[in-house]
Amino acid sequence: MLNKVPEVTLFFWIIKILCTTVGETAADYMNVDLGFGLTNTTYAIGALLIVTLIFQFRSKRYVPGIYWTAVVLISVVGTLISDNLVDNMGVPLETTTIAFSAALAITFIVWYAFERTLSIHSITTTRREAFYWLAILFTFALGTSAGDQIAEQYGLGYFVSILIFAGAIALVALAHFRFRLGAITAFWAAYILTRPLGASIGDWMSQPTSDGGLGLGTTDTSFIFLAAILGLVIYLSVTKVDQTPPELVEAEMEEAEATHT
Repeated sequence: MLNKVPEVTLFFWIIKILCTTVGETAADYMNVDLGFGLTNTTYAIGALLIVTLIFQFRSKRYVPGIYWTAVVLISVVGTLISDNLVDNMGVPLETTTIAFSAALAITFIVWYAFERTLSIHSITTTRREAFYWLAILFTFALGTSAGDQIAEQYGLGYFVSILIFAGAIALVALAHFRFRLGAITAFWAAYILTRPLGASIGDWMSQPTSDGGLGLGTTDTSFIFLAAILGLVIYLSVTKVDQTPPELVEAEMEEAEATHT
């Protein structure tokens, strides 16, 4: 198979943040505005995610429409998993944050033990892709718990949370470009942080002004970001600017094989 995920470009990070924002607002929209409730919303979005992942796994290459649909849905599912634990089962946010951190760490450890690399440039087998999507799910669930803990439990507010997580991502970028933090470590650190950043943006835009938001509501916020995602995905499908060059995939696989042996 060709590499099954997009190359990390500016478009990647823009769409990723848009997806995380939709994950936050769409979950609230279905749960509260449409009256589905957390349980029914989880079942509905979970079923859509399973169908989308079937298409994603059966594909032999990266297809922007399928891939980013899966990211949007998995962002909603990650949000719902955290919300179910906290709201329905009464699990404290500190506990869910620690639990999802541990689950993500275990996923990375097992992934590396089998594949000797965590690089997204070489998602060319079913097993690597399974590890990849499992890690993505836990990053969204972790980001939801951590973001809610900072924005709500610590009472810092949505806009301050945006500044905190944006600053943390900037520090990761500085560590990578200035102090030679490894590309794989920097990628996953930034990926985790974009989840609470996007969630904070979504809450800030959708929540009432009395609660520190802009008052746009979950409906308008969700559709604004979905339209932006759709436009960018169409652009990427036409231009193919985010597809990993085959020679880079081959180099990554050879490096992993050399490390393994």
